Amino acid sequence: MERMEGVDAGYLYMETPTMHMHTLKIAIIEPREGFTFERFQEQMLARLGQLPPLQRRALPAPLSLNHPLWISDQPIEPARHLFLHDLPDPGGMAELEAVTGEIAGTPLDRSIPLWEMHVCQGMADGRIAVIGKMHHALADGVAANALLGNITDQSDDPEQNPAPQEDSRSDSWALEPTPTKAEQTRLALSDAIRQMGTVHGLLSRTASGVNAVVRHRRGESVSVPRPVLDAPRASFNGALGASRIFATCTLPLDDIKQVRKANGVTVNDVVLAIVAGALRDWTRSRGEDLSGSLLAGVPVSTDDPEGPARLGGNRVSNLFTTLATDVDDPRERLLEISRTTAASKKVQQHLGPHMLTDWVQFTPPAPFSAALKLYSKYNMAARHSPPFNVIVSNVKGPAQDVTIAGSKLSDLFSVGPLIEGIGLNVTAWSYAGRLNVSILSCPDLVDDLGPLVARMRPALDELASMPD
Repeated sequence: MERMEGVDAGYLYMETPTMHMHTLKIAIIEPREGFTFERFQEQMLARLGQLPPLQRRALPAPLSLNHPLWISDQPIEPARHLFLHDLPDPGGMAELEAVTGEIAGTPLDRSIPLWEMHVCQGMADGRIAVIGKMHHALADGVAANALLGNITDQSDDPEQNPAPQEDSRSDSWALEPTPTKAEQTRLALSDAIRQMGTVHGLLSRTASGVNAVVRHRRGESVSVPRPVLDAPRASFNGALGASRIFATCTLPLDDIKQVRKANGVTVNDVVLAIVAGALRDWTRSRGEDLSGSLLAGVPVSTDDPEGPARLGGNRVSNLFTTLATDVDDPRERLLEISRTTAASKKVQQHLGPHMLTDWVQFTPPAPFSAALKLYSKYNMAARHSPPFNVIVSNVKGPAQDVTIAGSKLSDLFSVGPLIEGIGLNVTAWSYAGRLNVSILSCPDLVDDLGPLVARMRPALDELASMPD
Protein backbone atom coordinates (compact mmCIF):
# COMPACT_ATOMS: atom_id res chain seq x y z
CA MET A 1 0.00 0.00 0.00
CA GLU A 2 1.37 3.40 -0.98
CA ARG A 3 0.16 6.92 -1.68
CA MET A 4 -0.39 7.65 -5.34
CA GLU A 5 1.87 10.40 -6.65
CA GLY A 6 0.13 13.57 -7.79
CA VAL A 7 1.21 13.19 -11.42
CA ASP A 8 -0.39 9.72 -11.54
CA ALA A 9 -3.50 10.77 -9.62
CA GLY A 10 -3.91 13.69 -12.03
CA TYR A 11 -4.87 11.27 -14.78
CA LEU A 12 -7.70 9.99 -12.58
CA TYR A 13 -8.89 13.52 -11.82
CA MET A 14 -8.83 14.44 -15.52
CA GLU A 15 -11.22 11.66 -16.47
CA THR A 16 -14.75 12.63 -17.46
CA PRO A 17 -17.57 10.80 -19.30
CA THR A 18 -16.03 11.98 -22.58
CA MET A 19 -12.32 12.11 -21.69
CA HIS A 20 -11.01 8.57 -21.09
CA MET A 21 -7.51 8.55 -19.64
CA HIS A 22 -6.39 5.04 -20.58
CA THR A 23 -3.73 3.96 -23.04
CA LEU A 24 -3.84 1.04 -25.47
CA LYS A 25 -1.22 -1.47 -26.57
CA ILE A 26 -2.16 -3.66 -29.52
CA ALA A 27 0.00 -6.76 -29.84
CA ILE A 28 -0.29 -8.94 -32.97
CA ILE A 29 0.77 -12.46 -31.99
CA GLU A 30 1.56 -15.65 -33.88
CA PRO A 31 0.14 -18.11 -31.35
CA ARG A 32 1.73 -21.43 -30.49
CA GLU A 33 -0.13 -24.58 -31.50
CA GLY A 34 -2.95 -25.30 -29.10
CA PHE A 35 -3.61 -21.70 -28.15
CA THR A 36 -6.91 -21.15 -26.36
CA PHE A 37 -8.40 -18.17 -24.59
CA GLU A 38 -8.56 -20.22 -21.38
CA ARG A 39 -4.84 -20.95 -21.57
CA PHE A 40 -4.16 -17.28 -22.25
CA GLN A 41 -6.08 -16.41 -19.08
CA GLU A 42 -3.99 -18.86 -17.06
CA GLN A 43 -0.71 -17.52 -18.41
CA MET A 44 -1.74 -13.91 -17.89
CA LEU A 45 -2.69 -14.52 -14.26
CA ALA A 46 0.53 -16.45 -13.75
CA ARG A 47 2.56 -13.46 -14.90
CA LEU A 48 0.88 -10.84 -12.71
CA GLY A 49 3.72 -11.20 -10.22
CA GLN A 50 5.97 -9.66 -12.90
CA LEU A 51 3.51 -6.82 -13.55
CA PRO A 52 3.18 -4.97 -10.22
CA PRO A 53 0.91 -2.11 -11.39
CA LEU A 54 -1.70 -4.61 -12.56
CA GLN A 55 -2.11 -6.00 -9.05
CA ARG A 56 -3.30 -2.78 -7.40
CA ARG A 57 -6.50 -0.76 -7.40
CA ALA A 58 -6.98 2.91 -6.58
CA LEU A 59 -8.58 3.54 -3.18
CA PRO A 60 -9.82 7.17 -2.94
CA ALA A 61 -9.02 9.04 0.26
CA PRO A 62 -11.99 9.89 2.53
CA LEU A 63 -13.41 13.33 1.70
CA SER A 64 -10.68 13.64 -0.98
CA LEU A 65 -8.23 14.69 1.74
CA ASN A 66 -5.30 13.47 -0.34
CA HIS A 67 -4.46 11.50 -3.44
CA PRO A 68 -5.74 7.90 -3.54
CA LEU A 69 -3.86 4.90 -2.22
CA TRP A 70 -2.57 2.09 -4.41
CA ILE A 71 -3.59 -1.10 -2.65
CA SER A 72 -3.64 -4.84 -3.41
CA ASP A 73 -6.56 -5.93 -1.26
CA GLN A 74 -8.66 -7.99 -3.69
CA PRO A 75 -7.96 -11.06 -5.84
CA ILE A 76 -8.05 -10.53 -9.58
CA GLU A 77 -11.36 -11.61 -11.12
CA PRO A 78 -10.49 -12.82 -14.64
CA ALA A 79 -13.99 -12.25 -16.02
CA ARG A 80 -13.70 -8.53 -15.21
CA HIS A 81 -10.31 -8.07 -16.87
CA LEU A 82 -9.96 -10.61 -19.71
CA PHE A 83 -12.32 -10.62 -22.70
CA LEU A 84 -12.65 -12.57 -25.97
CA HIS A 85 -13.73 -11.02 -29.29
CA ASP A 86 -14.38 -12.56 -32.70
CA LEU A 87 -13.36 -10.19 -35.47
CA PRO A 88 -15.88 -9.88 -38.32
CA ASP A 89 -14.89 -11.03 -41.79
CA PRO A 90 -12.50 -10.66 -43.50
CA GLY A 91 -10.47 -10.31 -40.27
CA GLY A 92 -8.01 -7.68 -41.44
CA MET A 93 -6.48 -4.61 -39.84
CA ALA A 94 -9.56 -2.52 -40.66
CA GLU A 95 -11.75 -4.83 -38.58
CA LEU A 96 -9.21 -4.88 -35.76
CA GLU A 97 -8.97 -1.08 -35.80
CA ALA A 98 -12.78 -0.80 -35.56
CA VAL A 99 -12.85 -3.07 -32.49
CA THR A 100 -9.94 -1.14 -30.99
CA GLY A 101 -11.88 2.10 -31.38
CA GLU A 102 -14.86 0.59 -29.55
CA ILE A 103 -12.62 -0.59 -26.71
CA ALA A 104 -10.95 2.83 -26.53
CA GLY A 105 -14.34 4.54 -26.12
CA THR A 106 -15.30 2.69 -22.93
CA PRO A 107 -13.96 3.80 -19.51
CA LEU A 108 -12.29 1.42 -17.08
CA ASP A 109 -14.01 0.23 -13.89
CA ARG A 110 -12.54 2.22 -10.97
CA SER A 111 -13.52 -0.42 -8.38
CA ILE A 112 -10.92 -2.93 -9.63
CA PRO A 113 -7.29 -2.68 -10.90
CA LEU A 114 -7.31 -0.35 -13.87
CA TRP A 115 -6.57 -2.65 -16.79
CA GLU A 116 -8.17 -4.99 -19.29
CA MET A 117 -6.94 -7.48 -21.91
CA HIS A 118 -9.03 -8.07 -25.02
CA VAL A 119 -8.13 -11.11 -27.13
CA CYS A 120 -9.29 -10.76 -30.74
CA GLN A 121 -9.42 -13.97 -32.74
CA GLY A 122 -10.52 -14.53 -36.32
CA MET A 123 -7.72 -12.71 -38.13
CA ALA A 124 -7.45 -13.90 -41.71
CA ASP A 125 -3.81 -14.98 -41.43
CA GLY A 126 -4.30 -17.06 -38.28
CA ARG A 127 -2.70 -14.53 -35.95
CA ILE A 128 -4.47 -13.12 -32.92
CA ALA A 129 -4.47 -9.62 -31.49
CA VAL A 130 -4.29 -8.77 -27.81
CA ILE A 131 -5.46 -5.27 -26.95
CA GLY A 132 -4.09 -4.19 -23.59
CA LYS A 133 -6.02 -1.33 -22.01
CA MET A 134 -4.33 0.35 -19.05
CA HIS A 135 -5.11 3.56 -17.21
CA HIS A 136 -2.47 6.25 -17.64
CA ALA A 137 -2.30 6.51 -13.84
CA LEU A 138 -0.59 3.09 -13.85
CA ALA A 139 2.24 3.72 -16.31
CA ASP A 140 3.56 5.96 -19.06
CA GLY A 141 5.12 4.71 -22.30
CA VAL A 142 8.57 4.08 -20.81
CA ALA A 143 7.15 2.09 -17.90
CA ALA A 144 4.85 0.14 -20.24
CA ASN A 145 7.88 -0.76 -22.35
CA ALA A 146 9.65 -2.04 -19.22
CA LEU A 147 6.58 -4.08 -18.26
CA LEU A 148 6.63 -5.69 -21.70
CA GLY A 149 10.31 -6.52 -21.24
CA ASN A 150 9.49 -8.08 -17.88
CA ILE A 151 7.30 -10.78 -19.42
CA THR A 152 9.06 -11.47 -22.73
CA ASP A 153 10.98 -14.70 -23.15
CA GLN A 154 14.72 -14.44 -22.56
CA SER A 155 15.58 -17.20 -25.03
CA ASP A 156 14.30 -18.49 -28.36
CA ASP A 157 14.39 -21.97 -26.83
CA PRO A 158 11.16 -22.50 -24.83
CA GLU A 159 13.01 -24.95 -22.58
CA GLN A 160 15.34 -22.15 -21.45
CA ASN A 161 12.50 -19.91 -20.28
CA PRO A 162 11.37 -20.66 -16.73
CA ALA A 163 7.62 -21.08 -16.39
CA PRO A 164 5.95 -18.46 -14.22
CA GLN A 165 4.24 -19.39 -10.99
CA GLU A 166 0.75 -20.61 -11.77
CA ASP A 167 -0.68 -19.13 -8.55
CA SER A 168 -1.66 -15.52 -9.27
CA ARG A 169 -1.40 -14.84 -5.52
CA SER A 170 2.14 -16.05 -4.94
CA ASP A 171 4.33 -15.03 -2.01
CA SER A 172 5.47 -11.98 -4.00
CA TRP A 173 1.86 -10.82 -4.16
CA ALA A 174 0.14 -11.19 -0.80
CA LEU A 175 -3.23 -9.49 -0.47
CA GLU A 176 -3.37 -6.62 2.00
CA PRO A 177 -6.18 -5.88 4.44
CA THR A 178 -8.28 -2.90 3.40
CA PRO A 179 -7.58 -0.09 5.90
CA THR A 180 -10.54 1.24 7.88
CA LYS A 181 -11.95 4.68 7.10
CA ALA A 182 -10.31 6.00 10.26
CA GLU A 183 -6.91 4.62 9.20
CA GLN A 184 -7.35 5.98 5.67
CA THR A 185 -8.13 9.43 7.11
CA ARG A 186 -5.13 9.34 9.42
CA LEU A 187 -2.81 8.33 6.59
CA ALA A 188 -4.23 10.99 4.23
CA LEU A 189 -3.70 13.77 6.77
CA SER A 190 -0.25 12.65 7.87
CA ASP A 191 0.92 12.34 4.25
CA ALA A 192 -0.49 15.81 3.48
CA ILE A 193 1.33 17.37 6.45
CA ARG A 194 4.57 15.72 5.40
CA GLN A 195 4.10 16.96 1.84
CA MET A 196 3.52 20.55 2.97
CA GLY A 197 7.06 20.56 4.33
CA THR A 198 8.36 20.53 0.75
CA VAL A 199 6.51 23.68 -0.39
CA HIS A 200 9.23 26.14 0.61
CA GLY A 201 11.89 24.32 -1.40
CA LEU A 202 9.54 23.99 -4.39
CA LEU A 203 8.77 27.72 -4.36
CA SER A 204 12.47 28.51 -4.30
CA ARG A 205 13.23 26.12 -7.20
CA THR A 206 10.31 27.52 -9.19
CA ALA A 207 11.46 31.10 -8.77
CA SER A 208 14.99 30.17 -9.83
CA GLY A 209 13.70 28.20 -12.81
CA VAL A 210 11.39 30.99 -14.02
CA ASN A 211 14.20 33.53 -13.78
CA ALA A 212 16.49 31.22 -15.75
CA VAL A 213 13.84 30.82 -18.47
CA VAL A 214 13.31 34.60 -18.72
CA ARG A 215 17.05 35.18 -19.09
CA HIS A 216 17.30 32.39 -21.66
CA ARG A 217 14.41 33.71 -23.78
CA ARG A 218 16.02 37.15 -23.98
CA GLY A 219 19.07 35.68 -25.68
CA GLU A 220 17.34 32.96 -27.72
CA SER A 221 16.77 33.58 -31.43
CA VAL A 222 14.26 30.71 -31.81
CA SER A 223 10.80 31.36 -30.41
CA VAL A 224 9.17 28.52 -28.47
CA PRO A 225 5.39 28.32 -29.09
CA ARG A 226 3.12 29.51 -26.31
CA PRO A 227 0.22 27.16 -25.51
CA VAL A 228 -3.25 28.71 -26.10
CA LEU A 229 -1.82 31.96 -27.48
CA ASP A 230 -0.18 30.57 -30.64
CA ALA A 231 -2.34 27.59 -31.62
CA PRO A 232 -4.80 27.99 -34.53
CA ARG A 233 -8.19 26.31 -34.44
CA ALA A 234 -8.43 23.17 -36.60
CA SER A 235 -11.40 20.91 -37.27
CA PHE A 236 -10.10 18.27 -34.84
CA ASN A 237 -9.86 20.79 -31.99
CA GLY A 238 -13.07 20.96 -30.00
CA ALA A 239 -15.22 19.28 -27.38
CA LEU A 240 -14.96 15.50 -27.24
CA GLY A 241 -17.73 12.93 -27.38
CA ALA A 242 -17.42 9.55 -25.68
CA SER A 243 -16.72 7.46 -28.81
CA ARG A 244 -13.33 6.88 -30.41
CA ILE A 245 -11.98 5.87 -33.81
CA PHE A 246 -8.56 4.30 -34.39
CA ALA A 247 -6.25 3.72 -37.35
CA THR A 248 -2.67 2.57 -37.98
CA CYS A 249 0.13 2.52 -40.50
CA THR A 250 3.68 1.16 -40.52
CA LEU A 251 6.79 2.99 -41.74
CA PRO A 252 10.32 1.63 -42.33
CA LEU A 253 12.59 2.77 -39.50
CA ASP A 254 15.69 2.66 -41.73
CA ASP A 255 14.21 5.34 -44.03
CA ILE A 256 13.51 7.54 -41.02
CA LYS A 257 17.07 7.08 -39.74
CA GLN A 258 18.45 7.99 -43.18
CA VAL A 259 16.49 11.26 -43.13
CA ARG A 260 17.75 11.88 -39.59
CA LYS A 261 21.37 11.32 -40.61
CA ALA A 262 21.15 13.36 -43.82
CA ASN A 263 19.78 16.41 -42.00
CA GLY A 264 21.56 16.23 -38.66
CA VAL A 265 18.32 16.02 -36.66
CA THR A 266 16.78 13.50 -34.26
CA VAL A 267 14.45 10.59 -35.02
CA ASN A 268 11.79 12.43 -33.03
CA ASP A 269 12.22 15.48 -35.29
CA VAL A 270 11.66 13.28 -38.34
CA VAL A 271 8.55 11.71 -36.79
CA LEU A 272 7.18 15.20 -36.10
CA ALA A 273 7.96 16.25 -39.68
CA ILE A 274 6.13 13.21 -41.07
CA VAL A 275 3.08 14.04 -38.97
CA ALA A 276 3.39 17.69 -40.05
CA GLY A 277 3.50 16.82 -43.74
CA ALA A 278 0.51 14.49 -43.46
CA LEU A 279 -1.53 17.02 -41.46
CA ARG A 280 -0.65 19.86 -43.82
CA ASP A 281 -1.86 17.96 -46.89
CA TRP A 282 -4.91 16.50 -45.08
CA THR A 283 -6.20 19.80 -43.69
CA ARG A 284 -5.74 21.49 -47.05
CA SER A 285 -7.67 18.71 -48.79
CA ARG A 286 -10.51 19.40 -46.36
CA GLY A 287 -10.53 23.07 -47.26
CA GLU A 288 -9.25 24.24 -43.86
CA ASP A 289 -7.63 27.66 -43.88
CA LEU A 290 -5.52 27.69 -40.73
CA SER A 291 -4.45 30.99 -39.24
CA GLY A 292 -0.94 29.72 -38.50
CA SER A 293 1.21 26.64 -38.06
CA LEU A 294 -0.22 23.71 -36.14
CA LEU A 295 1.40 23.12 -32.75
CA ALA A 296 2.21 19.76 -31.17
CA GLY A 297 2.40 18.75 -27.55
CA VAL A 298 5.16 16.17 -27.21
CA PRO A 299 5.35 14.02 -24.06
CA VAL A 300 8.99 13.39 -23.12
CA SER A 301 10.43 11.13 -20.46
CA THR A 302 12.25 12.71 -17.52
CA ASP A 303 13.80 9.41 -16.45
CA ASP A 304 17.55 9.11 -15.96
CA PRO A 305 18.63 7.09 -19.03
CA GLU A 306 21.21 5.32 -16.87
CA GLY A 307 18.73 4.54 -14.11
CA PRO A 308 16.98 1.22 -13.46
CA ALA A 309 13.94 0.14 -15.43
CA ARG A 310 10.73 1.60 -14.01
CA LEU A 311 7.68 -0.69 -13.96
CA GLY A 312 5.00 1.86 -13.13
CA GLY A 313 4.06 5.48 -12.67
CA ASN A 314 4.65 8.52 -14.85
CA ARG A 315 7.85 10.48 -15.33
CA VAL A 316 6.94 12.74 -18.20
CA SER A 317 6.95 16.38 -19.11
CA ASN A 318 5.68 18.10 -22.24
CA LEU A 319 7.44 20.03 -24.95
CA PHE A 320 5.56 22.36 -27.26
CA THR A 321 6.77 22.76 -30.80
CA THR A 322 5.65 24.11 -34.12
CA LEU A 323 4.85 21.60 -36.86
CA ALA A 324 5.75 24.31 -39.40
CA THR A 325 2.69 23.45 -41.50
CA ASP A 326 2.89 26.97 -42.91
CA VAL A 327 6.29 26.17 -44.47
CA ASP A 328 6.15 24.89 -48.07
CA ASP A 329 9.60 23.27 -48.38
CA PRO A 330 9.76 19.85 -46.62
CA ARG A 331 13.40 20.23 -45.58
CA GLU A 332 12.86 23.73 -44.21
CA ARG A 333 9.82 22.38 -42.35
CA LEU A 334 11.94 19.61 -40.81
CA LEU A 335 14.73 22.01 -39.84
CA GLU A 336 12.27 24.51 -38.34
CA ILE A 337 10.75 21.72 -36.25
CA SER A 338 14.24 20.63 -35.16
CA ARG A 339 15.25 24.16 -34.16
CA THR A 340 12.05 24.67 -32.19
CA THR A 341 12.19 21.35 -30.34
CA ALA A 342 15.82 22.03 -29.41
CA ALA A 343 14.84 25.45 -28.04
CA SER A 344 11.90 23.94 -26.19
CA LYS A 345 14.19 21.38 -24.57
CA LYS A 346 16.46 24.18 -23.36
CA VAL A 347 13.48 25.96 -21.79
CA GLN A 348 12.54 22.74 -20.03
CA GLN A 349 16.09 22.26 -18.78
CA HIS A 350 16.19 25.78 -17.35
CA LEU A 351 12.80 25.40 -15.71
CA GLY A 352 13.60 21.91 -14.45
CA PRO A 353 12.12 18.74 -15.97
CA HIS A 354 10.35 17.81 -12.75
CA MET A 355 8.84 21.23 -12.00
CA LEU A 356 5.39 20.39 -13.39
CA THR A 357 5.16 17.03 -11.63
CA ASP A 358 6.30 18.59 -8.36
CA TRP A 359 3.50 21.17 -8.50
CA VAL A 360 0.90 18.60 -9.58
CA GLN A 361 1.58 16.87 -6.26
CA PHE A 362 -0.46 19.66 -4.64
CA THR A 363 -3.49 19.33 -6.93
CA PRO A 364 -6.68 19.38 -4.78
CA PRO A 365 -8.52 16.20 -5.85
CA ALA A 366 -12.17 17.17 -5.46
CA PRO A 367 -12.11 20.73 -6.92
CA PHE A 368 -9.87 19.74 -9.84
CA SER A 369 -12.00 16.73 -10.78
CA ALA A 370 -15.27 18.66 -10.42
CA ALA A 371 -13.98 21.55 -12.55
CA LEU A 372 -12.97 19.23 -15.39
CA LYS A 373 -16.31 17.41 -15.33
CA LEU A 374 -18.11 20.75 -15.67
CA TYR A 375 -15.70 21.80 -18.43
CA SER A 376 -16.53 18.63 -20.40
CA LYS A 377 -20.26 18.70 -19.64
CA TYR A 378 -20.71 22.20 -21.07
CA ASN A 379 -18.40 21.65 -24.08
CA MET A 380 -16.14 24.49 -23.04
CA ALA A 381 -13.33 23.28 -25.33
CA ALA A 382 -15.45 24.34 -28.30
CA ARG A 383 -15.54 27.95 -27.06
CA HIS A 384 -11.87 28.91 -27.14
CA SER A 385 -8.66 28.23 -29.00
CA PRO A 386 -6.91 24.97 -28.11
CA PRO A 387 -3.73 25.01 -25.99
CA PHE A 388 -2.11 23.16 -28.91
CA ASN A 389 -3.45 21.10 -31.80
CA VAL A 390 -2.21 17.53 -31.67
CA ILE A 391 -0.44 15.14 -29.29
CA VAL A 392 2.55 13.41 -30.89
CA SER A 393 4.43 10.71 -28.96
CA ASN A 394 7.41 8.63 -30.01
CA VAL A 395 8.48 5.63 -27.90
CA LYS A 396 11.44 3.38 -28.59
CA GLY A 397 10.33 -0.23 -28.35
CA PRO A 398 12.20 -3.54 -28.71
CA ALA A 399 14.74 -3.50 -31.54
CA GLN A 400 14.30 -7.23 -32.25
CA ASP A 401 11.33 -9.57 -32.46
CA VAL A 402 10.39 -10.96 -29.05
CA THR A 403 8.30 -13.88 -27.85
CA ILE A 404 5.96 -14.25 -24.91
CA ALA A 405 5.34 -17.78 -23.61
CA GLY A 406 6.76 -19.10 -26.87
CA SER A 407 4.44 -17.06 -29.10
CA LYS A 408 6.07 -14.57 -31.46
CA LEU A 409 5.05 -10.94 -31.07
CA SER A 410 4.94 -10.00 -34.75
CA ASP A 411 3.82 -6.39 -34.33
CA LEU A 412 3.09 -3.84 -31.64
CA PHE A 413 1.06 -0.63 -31.72
CA SER A 414 0.35 1.87 -28.97
CA VAL A 415 -1.73 4.99 -28.50
CA GLY A 416 -2.40 7.44 -25.68
CA PRO A 417 -5.60 9.28 -24.72
CA LEU A 418 -7.29 12.37 -26.10
CA ILE A 419 -7.84 15.43 -23.97
CA GLU A 420 -10.54 18.09 -24.27
CA GLY A 421 -9.80 20.39 -27.17
CA ILE A 422 -7.16 18.04 -28.62
CA GLY A 423 -9.03 15.49 -30.71
CA LEU A 424 -6.02 13.85 -32.32
CA ASN A 425 -3.35 11.66 -30.73
CA VAL A 426 -0.54 10.28 -32.91
CA THR A 427 1.68 7.72 -31.18
CA ALA A 428 4.71 6.15 -32.87
CA TRP A 429 6.17 3.00 -31.33
CA SER A 430 9.23 1.40 -32.88
CA TYR A 431 9.42 -2.37 -33.02
CA ALA A 432 11.91 -4.66 -34.79
CA GLY A 433 12.95 -2.20 -37.51
CA ARG A 434 9.51 -0.69 -38.08
CA LEU A 435 7.81 2.43 -36.84
CA ASN A 436 4.20 1.59 -36.08
CA VAL A 437 2.05 4.72 -36.07
CA SER A 438 -1.32 4.73 -34.32
CA ILE A 439 -3.88 7.54 -34.51
CA LEU A 440 -6.79 8.02 -32.13
CA SER A 441 -9.59 10.52 -32.63
CA CYS A 442 -13.23 11.20 -31.81
CA PRO A 443 -15.92 10.75 -34.48
CA ASP A 444 -17.62 13.93 -33.23
CA LEU A 445 -14.58 15.79 -34.63
CA VAL A 446 -13.16 13.50 -37.37
CA ASP A 447 -15.39 11.13 -39.31
CA ASP A 448 -12.66 9.07 -40.98
CA LEU A 449 -8.95 8.71 -40.17
CA GLY A 450 -8.18 6.79 -43.38
CA PRO A 451 -7.25 9.85 -45.48
CA LEU A 452 -4.85 11.09 -42.78
CA VAL A 453 -3.20 7.68 -42.33
CA ALA A 454 -2.81 7.36 -46.12
CA ARG A 455 -0.71 10.54 -46.13
CA MET A 456 1.89 9.33 -43.63
CA ARG A 457 4.01 7.27 -46.06
CA PRO A 458 3.98 9.99 -48.77
CA ALA A 459 5.10 12.49 -46.11
CA LEU A 460 8.08 10.25 -45.29
CA ASP A 461 8.84 9.67 -48.98
CA GLU A 462 8.84 13.44 -49.51
CA LEU A 463 11.50 13.83 -46.83
CA ALA A 464 13.53 10.83 -48.01
CA SER A 465 13.61 12.05 -51.63
CA MET A 466 15.09 15.45 -50.78
CA PRO A 467 18.54 15.91 -52.40
CA ASP A 468 21.53 15.94 -50.04
